[in-house]
Amino acid sequence: MTDVITALPGGPAAANAASMTHRAARYADLKPLVTQLHAVIDESPYYNQAFKRFEKQRLGVGYLDALREADPSHVLILEHDGRMAGAMVSGPEFGTLFRYWSWIAPQFRHTRLGMYGMRAFEETFGNGRFHKVSTYVRPSNEVSLALLRRYGYSQTCLLEKHLFGLDFVLMEKSYTKAVEGYDSGIRLGRVAAAKRWLKRLARP
Repeated sequence: MTDVITALPGGPAAANAASMTHRAARYADLKPLVTQLHAVIDESPYYNQAFKRFEKQRLGVGYLDALREADPSHVLILEHDGRMAGAMVSGPEFGTLFRYWSWIAPQFRHTRLGMYGMRAFEETFGNGRFHKVSTYVRPSNEVSLALLRRYGYSQTCLLEKHLFGLDFVLMEKSYTKAVEGYDSGIRLGRVAAAKRWLKRLARP
């Protein structure tokens, strides 16, 4: 889900581009990142309570760590003056790339960080691995829809009562797949989590 709610061109003063950076999340980032994401979900006007409960239960440290194992950049942190200001969480879906959540923390929504994040995502994943990138957006979230269209996404369809009775717009952007094979997805469950824990212990 894209829930940027950020300023577009013509809005409040833009932040200095030099103050905005992005990087793949480290394990130590995941707990504060989950706290930030859950707060964004709670305050969003676009989702009902059933959807919010489900997403907060699903999107925990273990899930984000499994995404990092598939590719560290699937949890892409956006920073403003060195502070965690948002993130773009994605994952492999049957040969395509799905953006699960993209957000900017409330205190940074007066900046151009949303647009910076879109460019950072393209730099990271426009590399020939996927056929396309997709995401869901609520039809009433006009700012996020406008931001996606600005960066080449188009509406594939309107999914009526698709998740917990809510309508969603499916937004997609085509990529040119040039790399053989497909990503194998993420590994969940206790055994996979234990293996990731052992790997962290073995690192210097």
